Amino acid sequence: MAQYIPTLNYYGGGLPLVCTMYVSLECYFGLNLNPLSHPSEVSYTIMPNMGYFEFLPHDPDQPHEPSHTELLDLADLQLGKEYKLVVTAYSSLYRYRVGDILRFSGFHNSAPQFHFVRRKNVALSIDSDKSDEADMQKAVEAASNRLMKDNQTRIVEYTTYADTKTIPGHYVVFFELASDKGPDPVLMPNGVAEECCLAMEEELNS
Repeated sequence: MAQYIPTLNYYGGGLPLVCTMYVSLECYFGLNLNPLSHPSEVSYTIMPNMGYFEFLPHDPDQPHEPSHTELLDLADLQLGKEYKLVVTAYSSLYRYRVGDILRFSGFHNSAPQFHFVRRKNVALSIDSDKSDEADMQKAVEAASNRLMKDNQTRIVEYTTYADTKTIPGHYVVFFELASDKGPDPVLMPNGVAEECCLAMEEELNS
């Protein structure tokens, strides 16, 4: 979720951004032992006494998940590799995939530590082109910078989807805009939308 850090810093006015735990409803997974560290540097230390943790190897360059992948224990992980977390909670005694992508970052004493990378299946895909959440956030920031430059208008929220019904396929992006000039509805001048699209395309292609 590192792509949201600049926005949180902006609205937080410099206050520390602290996330102390990595948890779900069923189980505590890990602790942030250095809560005042920069959000982009946060590692969660797995607590093996809270559940039985297994890991499915994840290759970000492989478009499709293998049909048969061997589950790995904590002792079998490789530094710097990405994994999907699988948990058997002591309170329920059933195994489930959490749906998160984690990167093995090191150890605290003998306990493994992980960076949270992203949720699984949040990438947009058109044929061979794939854009994940972080890529799209950077592209939207490029469009927002273009709007602020001449129009004192910023993007406060957005959503997007991949339209594959047309040939060629394309991304459809909806912006919610706000003006620094006042509460009146924002009217985008002619040509600005095209410039925003160009800024996003250049960022996605970089």
